[in-house]
Amino acid sequence: MDRARVEGADPAHGAVEEWRAVVAATGPADRAAAETGVRLAYRAAGLPEPERIVWADSPRAALALLGDADGPWGAQARGRSVRDAVRSAPWAAERARAQDRWGGQGWGRRWALTGARLWENTERLAGRVRTGLVEELAAADTGREAQVRLLLLDAVLGQHDGAWLCAFDTGPGTPLEGLAAVARAAGWWWPYERLAVVCERPAELYRDEAGRLDRGDGPALAFPDGFALHAWRGMPVPAHFLAGLDALTPERIRDEENAELRRVMLEYYGYERYLAATGAEPVHRDGTGVLWRMPLPGDEDVVMVEVVNSTPEPDGTSRTYWLRVPPDTRTARQGVAWTFGLDEEAYAPVRET
Repeated sequence: MDRARVEGADPAHGAVEEWRAVVAATGPADRAAAETGVRLAYRAAGLPEPERIVWADSPRAALALLGDADGPWGAQARGRSVRDAVRSAPWAAERARAQDRWGGQGWGRRWALTGARLWENTERLAGRVRTGLVEELAAADTGREAQVRLLLLDAVLGQHDGAWLCAFDTGPGTPLEGLAAVARAAGWWWPYERLAVVCERPAELYRDEAGRLDRGDGPALAFPDGFALHAWRGMPVPAHFLAGLDALTPERIRDEENAELRRVMLEYYGYERYLAATGAEPVHRDGTGVLWRMPLPGDEDVVMVEVVNSTPEPDGTSRTYWLRVPPDTRTARQGVAWTFGLDEEAYAPVRET
């Protein structure tokens, strides 16, 4: 009998946690293990091993190498992309095999217990890297955007493929063994007929509790060569923007023309502090809390409900919370009800906590 089932444990938990760690791994790649995995992935696809494996310090560096038509690894020298054979075809075959083995519902349950737990955050992270690459390289040369986007289609995501690899058997002798070996050891990589370009993992990664890129005093994602992404609670921001957060004033916040950046400023500065500094007055008060409204130029009103936790803290004080609610909220009770997914009429707690 399955001991994990008897004890009520989730048999997929170990795999999910292993791959969660792979996705978030930082620091130098295990180059020997990654190169072994690359060669194994080529052989599993029925292809000759690449003549050369070249390392890059970031996806940006890899795109620069591959986009240099006059360099040693231009399109003619590296040959065609073999991504479909190395990555797409084995994935499709293993998924079909899993569906044949467990049926549609069984496969759905397995995915829910494994890859689905990592998919959203991992795809969001990979998407931010793609967007950052296009923005940076196209900003330097607007004519390069189409080329960059095409080269990104050739990429295998290495550690960022961890979400879907989590759902399959990637052990020795399996069709996905090579892909999984690269993912555990390195970052993104590009497979071509005669060349494979493999990237280092990030040197730094900072995320909030929701898995979003988040750092207020530096890059949230940074690679060894300086390619970096800056973000505040998932919101992309310029590097210079973060440097000025410690010197924020209500006037600086009000004068910011970019509505999204202004929201970041408000979060950093603090809604309660901003209300006090601007002399704002409450627009409604009832037994659930106090409703505040902050008009902002060129943006929707910021509407907050101030609520006090009825359960005292260990020191006897009562903690105040600020809840962001929709701009059309008219009463404090309506706002608190919205945070629970309820209409105002349906919100009737037995006991406020």
